[in-house]
Amino acid sequence: MKMSRNSLEIRPLSGSIGAEFAGIDLAGPLDDDLVAALRRVWLDHLVIVFRDQDLPPECLLAVARRFGRPVEYPFVAGLDGFPEVTPVVKLEHERVNFGGIWHSDTAYLDTPPMGTFLVAREVPPYGGDTLFANMYLAYETLSPAMRGLLDRLVAVNSSRKADASKTREDRMRGGAGSGANRDYVAEHPVVRTHPETGRKALYVNLGHTVRFKGMTEEESAPLLRFLFAHQTRPEFTCRLRWQPGTLVLWDNRCVQHNPINDYHGFRRVMHRVTLAGDRPQ
Repeated sequence: MKMSRNSLEIRPLSGSIGAEFAGIDLAGPLDDDLVAALRRVWLDHLVIVFRDQDLPPECLLAVARRFGRPVEYPFVAGLDGFPEVTPVVKLEHERVNFGGIWHSDTAYLDTPPMGTFLVAREVPPYGGDTLFANMYLAYETLSPAMRGLLDRLVAVNSSRKADASKTREDRMRGGAGSGANRDYVAEHPVVRTHPETGRKALYVNLGHTVRFKGMTEEESAPLLRFLFAHQTRPEFTCRLRWQPGTLVLWDNRCVQHNPINDYHGFRRVMHRVTLAGDRPQ
């Protein structure tokens, strides 16, 4: 049966970003028409959410492969037998969460990921929500003069930026991936053009962007501070409350996210699959 966007039950998460589907079992058959319809909604809403999904690692990878090519994450070893499935865990005694800062995933790589699947296995009784922000709107709401300036700039991104060291990925104590001891640095345009939609998105982030190419960190800091604050304005965001079996796919090319670290004393376990991307243009 052909599946169109109009036949899907979709609930927007906010006025700017995110959509939740109802009545879709991703463990069942996923024909090409359904996948194409889901992808169109994803490109329009940037973040898509599926509830009550029973997806063990092999099924999670099978779903991810319908949207892109799973790749290993450099900082954390994957599950035994499933190296592309990364455990994202905060234990009861830990105080720092994984990636607990506004960021785009691994912007310090030459080819950052296209998108990320994240499924909740265990969640705290409260807290642990994730915020998402629309980087199309972050760019489009700037003044023409500011957009013209940013269009010409290149950002230097580093995996060892001081603020990012507060996150779990930069303080690995065990279970590290093969690239955990490397310092990754990549230069990307401050404004990238989405290869599928053609829209421009602001592509700097608090977790990884150090400075502008050709400028010192001190010279870059005032404009970066403004951009970091601007791109996470509340009207650009949505907030997701997790439940066991919640699966989310976000578009890393035009989305930032921030997992909220407000559940000390409780355990939170997620499984993540990263989809290979292309070099930002």
